[in-house]
Amino acid sequence: MSEPSRDADVEGFKRAAALAAVAEVEEGMIVGLGTGTTAAYAISALADRVAGGLRVTTVATSLATARMAEALGLRPVPFEDLAQVDIAIDGADEIDGALRAIKGGGGAMLREKIVAAASRRMIAIVDGSKQVSRLGAHPLPVEVLPFAAVYVARRIVELGAEVFRRVAGAASYRTDQDNLVLDCRFGAIDRPEALAAALSAIPGVLGHGLFLDEIDVAYVGRPEGTIYLTREAR
Repeated sequence: MSEPSRDADVEGFKRAAALAAVAEVEEGMIVGLGTGTTAAYAISALADRVAGGLRVTTVATSLATARMAEALGLRPVPFEDLAQVDIAIDGADEIDGALRAIKGGGGAMLREKIVAAASRRMIAIVDGSKQVSRLGAHPLPVEVLPFAAVYVARRIVELGAEVFRRVAGAASYRTDQDNLVLDCRFGAIDRPEALAAALSAIPGVLGHGLFLDEIDVAYVGRPEGTIYLTREAR
């Protein structure tokens, strides 16, 4: 018999983290559904609980998530009809010990951040490979107004990054808001709060993938089991 693949292990860790997070969902909650491969496990797990009789309201952080949720019978409501969300569950591209994260590999960081900010409790779900001691190995996505893309790219280069416009096939990638994404390689980010402030101050930047205060807890799927993390003092 062949050994199970490392990829299969990672998918199992993602699923375990998602199941642990979905176990926190209670009757009547408004649940924010994240975007990406790990969040997809949470959406599927929540759909199973709803099929078993749990009653919740859901809101999606992307059109792709909305389509998946609808296909599984969750019927998300428009976020513009809501003032607050009880719990949001989403993945991350990197997360450190203080629960600061880089998100946006799936291109939905602006909507994800809005839903996270509106949530009473934000849960990150990741496999152990996403845990880092310092952010920055993963490119930092920045959503920009197309009108300002070249200007914004120059300003981010001045902050010390290599900047690449995200593409989809032969064309520039477009977010659900029809904006562009710049993937920015800063290397190790020693002062994420300062970088977040500098990016937000650039006219034309609509959002970025630094999630510094939004995440309350994280479930991390690892070979030894799923680990529960809370925010460390900084």
